[in-house]
Amino acid sequence: METLPGRIERIAILGAESTGKSTLAEALAAHYGTVWVPEYLREFVDVNERVPREDDQVGIARTQLEREAALLPRANRFLFCDTAPLMTAVYSRIYWGRVPDALLALEAAHDYALTLVADIDLPWVPDGLQRESEEVRRRVHAQLLAVLDARAIPYTLLRGDLAQRMRQVAAFL
Repeated sequence: METLPGRIERIAILGAESTGKSTLAEALAAHYGTVWVPEYLREFVDVNERVPREDDQVGIARTQLEREAALLPRANRFLFCDTAPLMTAVYSRIYWGRVPDALLALEAAHDYALTLVADIDLPWVPDGLQRESEEVRRRVHAQLLAVLDARAIPYTLLRGDLAQRMRQVAAFL
């Protein structure tokens, strides 16, 4: 992937719970001397002391995009995004069996320069309210890959520990 001078490439890092997305996004930003967008859902859960309800999903996805837009001017070549609205839509499918139209529109607008998917090969680690189980992680991962395939969104599946994943990403950037 070649970056045009002055252009910032947004990189989506997607994956189920406990797959190392945040760690990877932060490490990539440090390595490339840029910024990364933390997952807003984590903040939502901490602030509200609860997991999202169905009617929270669209707002969570929109806030994630607002955070991307706010950090874009501070980015250098790349903006690493720890999740995207597409991932919020995947969770809506898993938990409620449907996706609101507004969230479907945000999912369909997935326009990142590169989409990375963290595989489920790392050990599952519980994390309070935000992480449910290894079984849910497997279901979310399968749903994510199905949505990416159905929407014909190319992606790279990242495997291994952080160093291995960093090398895989470096091959593309």
